[in-house]
Amino acid sequence: MSRLADIRARSRLSDILEGQPQHLGLAILLTIGALALLTTVSDEPHLFGLTASGWAKVSIGLALAHQIIVAFAFRLQLHRNLLTRLFGENDMRLWAAIFLPFLVARPITVIFTGWADTAPITGARLPEVLVGLTLVAVAVWGMHSTLVHFTIPRALGGDHFRDDIAAMPLVNRGAFAVTSNAMYGVVFLGLWGIAFLFGSWNALVVAFFQHVYIWVHMYCTETPDMEWIYGDRAT
Repeated sequence: MSRLADIRARSRLSDILEGQPQHLGLAILLTIGALALLTTVSDEPHLFGLTASGWAKVSIGLALAHQIIVAFAFRLQLHRNLLTRLFGENDMRLWAAIFLPFLVARPITVIFTGWADTAPITGARLPEVLVGLTLVAVAVWGMHSTLVHFTIPRALGGDHFRDDIAAMPLVNRGAFAVTSNAMYGVVFLGLWGIAFLFGSWNALVVAFFQHVYIWVHMYCTETPDMEWIYGDRAT
């Protein structure tokens, strides 16, 4: 029996829901905190019909939608093979079509937030720009490492779909030589970099929210999944 088929034969409904009450509670607390930190300036300019705080709320909402969809898709695929049973060989293509637009929207909505924002972080533009450029450069390195060494199929959660992807060795090249999770630990620093480049308080709040919330996903959804695929529960 394949590794994934064995997991599906042994798992229960409670395994699908593992970590998700914590995910929900932390998502609510983080959202309340982020919304409370957003700043609205009088006569705030509009960009494509929304103010900076409006774009910040869109960014937060899309991040919430993205990670909730990913949590349920990962669990239902891992434990019930749902996407493959519904869409056959097109399962990962369909999943990429859902996943990637949400991923691309993350930096774009942070950019729009910063572009429209007039609420400064510190007002010291030169240090902010230098910090921003450094963080963006590090994030680009992390993204290059993800694309070249980790690959997009693995980044999409391909180990939930295919045994051959789950059987691939750990990546220890590029940014992954520094941290085992370069996607969350390094690439997401680019959102902070965008905020500093614009000197935008509201973009900084969104970057903080997105970076903390992706680690909620890591510990509440991915860590239990990795235990099933690679850890003690794999046997």
